[in-house]
Order: sequence, then C-alpha cells, then structure tokens
Amino acid sequence: MNRNSWLLRGLRFVAFAALFVAAAGFVTMSLWNWLVPVLFHGPSISFAQTLGLLLLSRILFGGWGRGGQAGMTWARKKQLWREKIESRMADMTPEQQEKFRQKMQVACGPAWMRRQPVEAPQPTHVEQR
Repeated sequence: MNRNSWLLRGLRFVAFAALFVAAAGFVTMSLWNWLVPVLFHGPSISFAQTLGLLLLSRILFGGWGRGGQAGMTWARKKQLWREKIESRMADMTPEQQEKFRQKMQVACGPAWMRRQPVEAPQPTHVEQR
C-alpha cells in the first residue's frame, strides 16, 4: 500500500481515539458532577481529574490487555472449566463418575435440587392390649 494511506489511517485512528477519550471523559465528568455533589456532598471534579479517575479505574479494575484470565470471555472460561472436568472424569470409573455427578448436582444445581428431601419418619406400630 501507499505510505500516505498508512499515515492517513494512523492519523485517523489517533483522532478517533482522542475523540473517544474526550467523549468518555465528558460523560463521566457530567455524571459525577450531577450526582456526587447532590447525593454524597462530594466535590465537583474537572476534566483532567475525570481522565485521571478513568485511568485509575482502568488500572484497578480493567487490566491492560486481553492476556490472562482478566481478558477471558465467559464462554472461554466455561469451555476451559468443562475441559478440565472432562479430563478428570476420564480417569474415573463409571461408579465414581455417577457419584461425582450426584455430588455436583446437589452442590451446584438449581436451588430446588440442592435441598435433600427429608424422609418422613416411619410410623411405629404400638401393640394395643
């Protein structure tokens, strides 16, 4: 491709990234200054403070990349869990597998399945004289 088109794409990316950061900062600043002083009697913040708050929240809660488990989707985590369980169950006998399934159903199933049914006491017959 032409070198000018790559430069133009790079500049376009930088412009859209700056526009996104500015829009996110403005929306966050507006929400903060609208809610926090009224609800919590907190201070109003400037645009620069808002960008710092967004950066801090990204560092604390978002991570920096898609590597590791922080960037994994729920579908991927579910797939890895399923593969792990299947590999463990492959080493079990059918009796052990069934016992494991029953334990998992009791521990992790829907709430109505977690409760063990209470067996009714057997009536005792008392001989009458």
